[in-house]
Amino acid sequence: MTTESTIKPMIEPSISLGRSDLTLSAMGLGCMGMSEFYGPSDEAESIRTLHAALAMGVNFFDTADIYGPHTNETLLGRAFADRWDQLVLATKFGIVRGEDRNFRGFNGRPGYVAQACEASLKRLGRQHIDLYYMHRKDPEVPIEETVGAMKGLVEAGKVRYLGLSEVTPDDLRRAHAVHPISALQTEYSLWSREPEAELFEVCAELGITFVAYSPLGRGFLTGKIPNRESLSEDDWRRTNPRFQEETMAANQRFVALLEELAAEKEATAAQIALAWVHSQNSSLVTIPGTRKITRLAENLGALQIAFSDEEEARIRAALPEQTAGARY
Repeated sequence: MTTESTIKPMIEPSISLGRSDLTLSAMGLGCMGMSEFYGPSDEAESIRTLHAALAMGVNFFDTADIYGPHTNETLLGRAFADRWDQLVLATKFGIVRGEDRNFRGFNGRPGYVAQACEASLKRLGRQHIDLYYMHRKDPEVPIEETVGAMKGLVEAGKVRYLGLSEVTPDDLRRAHAVHPISALQTEYSLWSREPEAELFEVCAELGITFVAYSPLGRGFLTGKIPNRESLSEDDWRRTNPRFQEETMAANQRFVALLEELAAEKEATAAQIALAWVHSQNSSLVTIPGTRKITRLAENLGALQIAFSDEEEARIRAALPEQTAGARY
């Protein structure tokens, strides 16, 4: 069995979190799937993977209050109770789910922001949160009011740095004017390239770290999901537009390109997909999720892969202009 004592570091923290004094590993670990959405999970295995990630040099871990709901923060609280000084923890608020797991809407009201933070701190067993994200913007609340409440958490010592998730360039600028935003988290991968249009430029201008979630296209770009039936019955992806039979078939062209490049570079499709994301922005951090140590090591291996200018041009030329199916 793999133990922490037998695991060797694979990376070192090298990316600044915005203009803060924190440094992140270029690849973090998304922890959502350890609690729900992607089929059955094993808590003991998840904790072994979390500890292995630290041993391999990963120091950036991403969760949210709605994952579980609530149980993912509790899991990380148990796993890292005696190790908080070794890592940077990001969590989020703003999407509301009931205990029945049903979606209840968005909430960015100042009073709720404070309540959500207190609840997360209690579940994590911490006195402060390193990076606190607004998970989604509440359409009924001006972003200045929500970020103003988040600023209050920083002033109270409950949060160190602020982040936003899935906002427009204009929202990002308005929020940053209220209080410095250190990170913007948005989906980005070979089949979700929308941030290239404006968000990369705005983040560079304002000194904001871009955090790419789902860099493996929720697993599709690994080539390990040949069809919808390969997903378990309780897998959230069965409801996603990109995981319907017709869209999966249409999007196999992405996988075919990745597998062709993987064969040439003696890598895996997942490693090529991750390496490509990292090659697009030197200040970018990815947070692919996994519950297995073997997959974690495979993902980290992507950081050793580089593309020549010719290969980059070839990949761009081969990419379809449109991805079949909406992201949500």
